[in-house]
Amino acid sequence: MPEGPEIRRAADRIEQQIGGRMIDDVWFAFPELAEQAASLIGAQVSRVDTRGKAMLIRFSDQRVLYSHNQLYGIWKLHSEDKPPNTKRTLRVRLSAEGRCASLYSASDISLWHAENLTQHPFLARLGPDLLSQEVAPSDVQQRLNLKQFHKRSLGALLLDQGLVAGLGNYLRSEILFYAQLPPNVRPVDLSPEQLKTLADCIIDVTRQAYHAAGVTNHEAWIAQAKAAGEPRRQWRFAVFERAGLECHRCGSVIVRKMVGSRRLYLCPNCQSA
Repeated sequence: MPEGPEIRRAADRIEQQIGGRMIDDVWFAFPELAEQAASLIGAQVSRVDTRGKAMLIRFSDQRVLYSHNQLYGIWKLHSEDKPPNTKRTLRVRLSAEGRCASLYSASDISLWHAENLTQHPFLARLGPDLLSQEVAPSDVQQRLNLKQFHKRSLGALLLDQGLVAGLGNYLRSEILFYAQLPPNVRPVDLSPEQLKTLADCIIDVTRQAYHAAGVTNHEAWIAQAKAAGEPRRQWRFAVFERAGLECHRCGSVIVRKMVGSRRLYLCPNCQSA
């Protein structure tokens, strides 16, 4: 499943494609949305933003198109006269001045008024979005200390979208590595300095993944990994997907574990309890 940085980058591309333009054609696959399609014609796309792994396309009439890609959804951008050559199932198509944004394969799609968006059952459970909202390390540190979070293991907590929105499996492994923490420790177990470092890493690693198109590794380590012949799926990360390879920091062998039914990669030396 795409994580927050990938959805934010997709939102940026959609905004570049149809943002500020007037909608002149709309197509929805689902009947409950199809009956509202014509009412969007003439509205402008005022902004495209995200909440975690959900995308919000905001229109000038204060309505918002919510979508969640889940495992298989994907947005494709194209001109009106050249639809994509794909076997995927079309769910949404927004056309504006000859430009189109089309959503394929997703099933979690709905249309909301901006005033009622806080009532959306998924969005209501989310913590702050690190890429679409102003979030400081102190805000994250404060959330880590909240009663509902501070006694939970980090391996589980970092996947809880209620803490902060948008973290997923690769970000979890990378954040814990840079913070030099094992997955079984809890926020309550950490010193103030460790909590600050963790909060910094949650923000910094997520924002680097956004700005660098999914790359969370350091430049010097990337050069080292490329020289060793690692493919992109490995050199883009510090630990994720690198089981059996040497840790860039200390030389120990990276291991893979199952934590919360999902794979997690770590350095047993750098991230010792």
